[in-house]
Formats: sequence, structure tokens, C-alpha cells
Amino acid sequence: MRILTRYLLRSHVAPFLFALSVLTGLLFINTVARRFASLAGKGLGVRVILEVFGLSLPHIIALTLPMAVLVAVLYTFSQLTADNEITALKASGTNLLSILFPLIVASIVLAGVMVWFNDAILPETNHRLKNLLSDIGRKNPTLTLKEQVINAIRPTRDLRSHYYLQAASIDPVDNRLKDVVIYDMSTGRGVRTIYADSGRMAWNVEQTNLLMTLFDGFVLETDVNDPADFQRITFSRHLQVLEGVGDELTRVDESYRSDREMSIGMMASRIDTARVQRDSLAGEAAERSVEAVRQALAGPVRVSPDELRRLAPSAGGINSAQLYGEVARRSEWDARDAVTRRSALELSVLRNQMDARQLEINRLTVEYHKKFAIPIACIVFVLVGAPIAVRFPRGGAGMVIAISLFVFGIYYMSLIGGESLGDRGRIVPWSGPWAPNVVFTILALLGLARIGHETASARGGGWDDLWISIRTFLARPFRHGRAATPASD
Repeated sequence: MRILTRYLLRSHVAPFLFALSVLTGLLFINTVARRFASLAGKGLGVRVILEVFGLSLPHIIALTLPMAVLVAVLYTFSQLTADNEITALKASGTNLLSILFPLIVASIVLAGVMVWFNDAILPETNHRLKNLLSDIGRKNPTLTLKEQVINAIRPTRDLRSHYYLQAASIDPVDNRLKDVVIYDMSTGRGVRTIYADSGRMAWNVEQTNLLMTLFDGFVLETDVNDPADFQRITFSRHLQVLEGVGDELTRVDESYRSDREMSIGMMASRIDTARVQRDSLAGEAAERSVEAVRQALAGPVRVSPDELRRLAPSAGGINSAQLYGEVARRSEWDARDAVTRRSALELSVLRNQMDARQLEINRLTVEYHKKFAIPIACIVFVLVGAPIAVRFPRGGAGMVIAISLFVFGIYYMSLIGGESLGDRGRIVPWSGPWAPNVVFTILALLGLARIGHETASARGGGWDDLWISIRTFLARPFRHGRAATPASD
């Protein structure tokens, strides 16, 4: 049995590695295509570009590794069945379910490695990738300016800019500009606007400051604290230094982490904190509601006679008692309305805060369970792939690819749909990531219950047999319906 175990495990290694490399390569190419637009024209070095793509690989591997398990199982068992090795094992009295045991053990080990990978490696690489992409997004190659457009020279972290530059024409050969306008907001006190007939760009030695030599123009400067303070200075030659706009990548390590950048422990702690905050807000809302009801039951607020005399103007021929009564009635209703509006506003604010905490709990709970549900898919795909491959062994690589794509599509669409519903609270958050595993496990158990009754021959188990099986399965409910219908006289 040990020989058979080693043979089965060795037979899965090559298809698994091949499928993992191909699937990872395809998704990696898609990642390169999506990120190319944000990386092009930034003047980035090869090392930075390789770092971006290297940090993108762990997320891809976390998705493709369960896929590779399914491809390996489908291919290996279809080959064993097509070569009549499964038939020989059955003839020798070997239970086909027993040969799945070492594969299940191997998939459990692989799932454990993936849980560790998703907990220790994936959050850190996602966090570093987010910070790097954020730093690249802030990087601005100042020499790639557009003509007749207001160009933001130095974007800051709040998406504002210290300098804006506009030029009617730009000569990229000698960096000469015509009809130049520079908006300088680096002082923090106001705006300096510089107009020049022409200019020339150059870098300082450290490549950090942009030196603008401007000719024949003037400077307009205002102070936000004193709008009346206005200065106008003319010049024939002026050197404007735009500091800190060098074509360099500045690394900033942001401490904030989203749900996909947290480990299992971080998410559990954040979930507990959000629950405590939600419960605290619920208690505060209950106290506000009780106080509002108490004030309503206390009756209308009476207005003192002195207040009535102040509100009621003295006028001849007017019944002062009626006037006082009308003013008092209106004051009572105004007091009631004020209490109602204030209570409703406070409760609405608390409700919105509670909903925000609940959405955070839902999102974190979904991501928490995804760290376990996706690795468990390795075990599920072993159980799914074996009975399908034994039942349809003659389809070859084409059937392996077709069935794999079908299963992948159904699984990941269900996973994404369940994640979305869980985030919004439409379903129990933890059920979204686990629902695909539960459904495919049930289907796998139904297939494993019949795996010992399946046979392979040179004629069966191909595309025609697959189509007949699908057609028979889909027509079965209608056939039962016709059989249950009594014959009419």
C-alpha cells in the first residue's frame, strides 16, 4: 500500500506544479496589464517595478493554489482510469475510496500551509503593496508636462499640490517653455502667481529641486490673512525654485490596514473592538429613547407669566388673557417640537454609527472566514475531482480544462456573491465564504458514493458520454413529473 501511496502522490506532483505555474502566470499577466497604466510614465526603476509585481504574486497564489489541486486530481485520475489502472485496482479488491485517503491527508497539510500563508505572508505583502502603490501614485515626473494644461507639479498626501504650472508650448529637447504661468502654494499664507514670457527648466545637483529660469514677467502675491495686502513685482530674469519636486520615489509606511492587510489575530481584535463600540452605542441610544419618552410623558413645558408678558406686546383693545393663552399654547408646542426633533436627530446619528460598526463587523467577519474557507477548498476539490475524472476519463486534457473552468467559475462566483451579501448583512457573514465549500462537498459525497460502481471502457467516458449524462440529469425532474401524472380516460 505504501508503494501505491507514493505512486499516487508522485503522479499528482507534476500536474499540480504545471497547473499552478500556468494559472499563476495567466493571472499575473492580467495583473501586469492592469497595473501597466499606473506605472508607465513614472520614471520608475526596474527594481521598483519588479517589487510591485513580486508583491502581487502572493495574492495570486492564494487563489490559484486550490485551482491547481483540482486540475491535478482531474488529470491524474483521468489518466489512471484511461490506462485501466483504476480497473486493475478494483479487480485486485482495492477500495477506490481508500486510495483517496493519502490525497486527502496531503490536501489537509496543504490547507494548513495555506492558512499560515494567508495569516503571516499575505497580509504583510498586501500592506507593503498598498503603501508602494500609494507612494508611486504620489510620485510626479515633472519633466513630462502637458502643453496648455494646468499641471500639478507636487501632489501631497491630501491630493493637493504645492505647485501648478501651465505653459503654451514645451520643447522637450532643451526644456524651454513659452507663455508660462506658475501657481505657488508652498508658502501656506497665500498664492503667488508668476507670469513669464518664456522660461527654461533644469535640475539641481541632488535632483530634488526643479529650477525654473523665467524671462520677462511679473509676480502677483496675496495674503489670505490680509486680502488688502497685494504685491506686484516685475522682472526681466527670475529664478524660481520648486522645492521637493524631484523625480524620486519617497517611501511612506502607513500604519492603517484594511481587512485584507490584517492577520487573523488583528481581525479578531478589531471585530471585538467594533462589537464593544456597537453595544455601547446601542446602550446610549436606549438611554436617549427613555429620556425622550420621559420628557414626553412629563407634559408640556409651561411658560412663566414674566415670559408671557415679555412675548405679548401691549396693545389697546386686545384681550390680554386671550393673547397670553395663545402665546402659551404656541410656546408649549414649540417646546414639544424641539424635544422631538432633538431626540430624533440624536437617535438617527447613533443609528448611523451603529450601522457603520455593524458593516465593519460584517466585512471583517467575512474576510476572517475567507482565510480558512479558501484553503479548505483544497480538500473539497480533491473530493470533487476524483469521481468526475473516474466517470469521464476519455475526454483528455480538453475535458480537464473545461471541467476545471466550470468548477472554478461556479466556486468563485459563489464566493464573491456570498462575500458581497455577507458584507451588506443580507446573510450571516460567515456563511458567505463557507457556502461554496458546503455545496461542493455535498456534490462530492454524492459522486463518491457511486465511484465504486463506475466503469471505464474504450468507448465510454468521453464528451458524448458527458453530454448524455448532463441531458439525462436535466431531464430527470420532467420525466418523474410525467410518470406521476395519472393517465386520463
